[in-house]
Amino acid sequence: MILMNVSEETASNESHTLTGRRDLEVNDGAAGIELALRQQLRDAEERLAGKIEELAKLDRDLEQFVSVAAHDLQEPLRMVVAYTQLLDQRYRGQLDENAAQFMGYAVEGALRMQGLLQDLLTFSRLSGLIHRANTDCKSVVDEALQNLGRLVAQSGAVITCGSLPSVHADRSRLLQLFQNLIDNAIKFRGERPPVITISGERKEDMAVFAVSDNGIGIASDQMEIIFVIFQRLHSREEYAGNGVGLAICKRIVERHGGRIWVESRLGGGSTFRFGLPSDFDDENRGDRHEFHA
Repeated sequence: MILMNVSEETASNESHTLTGRRDLEVNDGAAGIELALRQQLRDAEERLAGKIEELAKLDRDLEQFVSVAAHDLQEPLRMVVAYTQLLDQRYRGQLDENAAQFMGYAVEGALRMQGLLQDLLTFSRLSGLIHRANTDCKSVVDEALQNLGRLVAQSGAVITCGSLPSVHADRSRLLQLFQNLIDNAIKFRGERPPVITISGERKEDMAVFAVSDNGIGIASDQMEIIFVIFQRLHSREEYAGNGVGLAICKRIVERHGGRIWVESRLGGGSTFRFGLPSDFDDENRGDRHEFHA
């Protein structure tokens, strides 16, 4: 009887030992798989980080090339513009109709190329450092309206600006952003004088702004194209410009970690909205003002 109990106990111990070994083997196997997966994940993250750095370097190199190319081309182009204009002035009235027309084309083309290079240089410089500071957006809009004073007066525009939230942003870039949007609203007006409303509000950790107008509007299938550099929806005879203004707006907003979009319908005006991170708590500032021509 005693022998039987010892035998059963021995068998039970061996069974437990085998079970324990299998559990250890399973745990070791699971741990090994987990370690392998973690190593693969680390390797994938390192490869991804390397690719991102490569793309960032390529982007920086491309931006530097564009900036240098645009800058270096300015001087010879200035000479072309100067001499074509000199020829046009000196021989005006002495050339036949065809020659005068050809000279006009040359001057116009040179001036257009000069404008394109200046816009391209402006766009490329947006990749530089952003100097963020607590920025009162109401004062920025006031300065933009002062800069556009002559255009506002000539167009007969009525511009209303309500209180605007402050943001942590580069003031000079924000000035360019508001100025471009207001200029755009005045430019693409219909037969009526422009009526433009500028507003803003705080939404959680974002400050969302809107520039609304009563202009010609934008077709639904063109609302993304307008933010692409050098993309134009109208001929130069209809509206001046090189198709850079809204691309600059998009670049400025995205460099600040925000987003810009448009709501519009053809013939029904447009509202350009953009959101910027607030990065601090502050009360809305500024009283409501109206600007009349």
